[in-house]
Amino acid sequence: MTQEDGALDSLVRKRIRALRVAQGLSLEELAVRAHLSQSSLSRIENGQRRLALDQLVTLARALDTTLDQLVENAADEVVVSPMSHGAHGLSWPMKGDPAMSVMRRRLTEPPPDNLSRMRAHPGREWLLVLSGTAILLLGDRRFRVGTNQAAEFPTMMPHAVGAESGPCDVLFIFDRDARRGHREPDDGEARQQ
Repeated sequence: MTQEDGALDSLVRKRIRALRVAQGLSLEELAVRAHLSQSSLSRIENGQRRLALDQLVTLARALDTTLDQLVENAADEVVVSPMSHGAHGLSWPMKGDPAMSVMRRRLTEPPPDNLSRMRAHPGREWLLVLSGTAILLLGDRRFRVGTNQAAEFPTMMPHAVGAESGPCDVLFIFDRDARRGHREPDDGEARQQ
C-alpha cells in the first residue's frame, strides 16, 4: 500500500466514525444497519480490519451517504483565498457544485428608486447580511434585512439590493443562472445588485 493509499484508507475510517457519531449512532446501531457485527465495525473504524468494497457500499447506505462521498479525497480542492473583484467584492468558487458561487459584497448605496433599474433573470439567489442593514426590493415589495438575517428569492422577480443608512456587508449565493444575471458590466461601472 502506498502512502497515498494509506492516507485515503485512514480518511475513510475516520469519516465512517465521524458520520456515525454525528448521526448519534452507537457502534451496535450502525452494525445492525450495515449487517455487520459490532466487533467487525469497531475493527474497521480502528484500522484493524481490511476495508472491503462490499462493506463500504453497505456502510455508505447505512450512513445515508454515497460510496463516492465516503471515499472522496478532495483535500487538494480546499479554497483558502477568495478571488478579488476590486470594489465589487470577493467571491469563492464552490468546488462541490460548480453551478453555485458565493460572493461577499459591501453595499454602500441604497437600492435604486427607479424600478427600471431592477434586474430580472432566471435562477435563485440567497443572501445573508453580515453587518449593517440591507434593503431588498422584490417587484413592488420592500424587505428590510438586518445583520444575521437571510433572504432567498427567485430571480425572475424584478429585484435590487442596497444598503440602508450606511454600509452593509452581504454574502450572496447564486446558482449558475443567477450568477450569469449578475455579471459586472464591461464598462467598469459597478452595477447595482
